[in-house]
Amino acid sequence: MTDTPPDHLSIDPSSPYFDQPTLERGIGIRFKGVERNDVEEYSISEGWIRVALGKKVDRHGRPLTIKLTGLVEAYFQTGGEQEAVADEGNEPNA
Repeated sequence: MTDTPPDHLSIDPSSPYFDQPTLERGIGIRFKGVERNDVEEYSISEGWIRVALGKKVDRHGRPLTIKLTGLVEAYFQTGGEQEAVADEGNEPNA
């Protein structure tokens, strides 16, 4: 697995940009310099995110979303194998 998050990712299982292993690893999104935890979908190259519009849902029960444009930065919240190796060296002496 690479250390670079995908350019386009969605949390909706019916989307072609849905990727379960990547989502399980944990993705963090920084939008216009602010950490966002409510992102439904993002595209780094196109510079947008989709966020839920309150508690409103469409007729199929999916949340209504709004597209916000700006600088999007994505990163992995867990480092995978490299983080596990780094944590082993930081164990307290007993």
